Amino acid sequence: MIIINAFVIGCGRWGTFIGWYLDQLGHNVSIYGRENSVNLKELMTARKNKYLTLSDSIMLTTNLSGINSCDAVFISVNSQGLRKLCEELNKYDMDNKYVVLCMKGIEADTCKRLSEVAAECIKSNIKICVWLGPGHVQDYVRGIPNCMVIDSLDEDSRNFMVNELSGGIIRFYYGIDLIGNEIGAAAKNVIGIAAGMLDGLNMSSLKGPLMTRATRELYRLIDRCGGNPISAYGLCHLGDYEATIFSEYSNNRRYGENIILKKENFALAEGVETAKAMYRMSKERDVDMPICTAVYSVLYENANPSDTLMNLFNRPIKQEY
Repeated sequence: MIIINAFVIGCGRWGTFIGWYLDQLGHNVSIYGRENSVNLKELMTARKNKYLTLSDSIMLTTNLSGINSCDAVFISVNSQGLRKLCEELNKYDMDNKYVVLCMKGIEADTCKRLSEVAAECIKSNIKICVWLGPGHVQDYVRGIPNCMVIDSLDEDSRNFMVNELSGGIIRFYYGIDLIGNEIGAAAKNVIGIAAGMLDGLNMSSLKGPLMTRATRELYRLIDRCGGNPISAYGLCHLGDYEATIFSEYSNNRRYGENIILKKENFALAEGVETAKAMYRMSKERDVDMPICTAVYSVLYENANPSDTLMNLFNRPIKQEY
């Protein structure tokens, strides 16, 4: 095993878990949060949050200069804030560092994948990887394992990260389709919102058709974007449905349910902004994506959720494939 000097940007639920997990593997870990971060203040005070406790070996910091001495930067922030963060990282020595993107989304304003945003904004020679797939912090910290994917355009970087990050609770697979995996990982959050709406309407039995038909429309989009459409059936999309469509821990599923129950949403749901990107991508590439379009209509066109979802059920009858 090669010890990685890891700098984790983001101290929310997932970012803190990444730091915890890397430390468990024996890597050297620093976790960064902004000075006004409530999450970081909690960690600095008690070295724990409501999910886990950090060991004393993990450094907590509000200074990004720690990047200069690290081997790899693990980023877990709101996907729509990635561009601004990457521009800020140009102040530091990023040359030849691994940059591992640990969130799932598409930039709403440009419809660019997050690896494209990082490659465009960080001016140094970096090695970009994405860490995707199913799993919840609440399960991992209890020792319940899951399978995830690391992908990259650079095969050596991908292989290095898979080999050095695999452990007892995460089995990593080598990703072989960056386009399909990133699009699929982002889109499953939109489908999670639709699933939550079904829960709120007491129509949870329709989650089976939701899973299969949503995967089918993502198959078409990935194909049109130049990826391998089979990726829609992999860990990053269909394989992540259990954690997104059914889990009580899913922010996206809860967001959709709260829309129906008319409850306020507080937790970040990446699918809200991604729905904009999915809708725009479907129009620009002439891909039929009725489920993503329905979610977009509810979120941004004030469409009635019940009527919108039932309109999907009443679409013209056709062959399944």
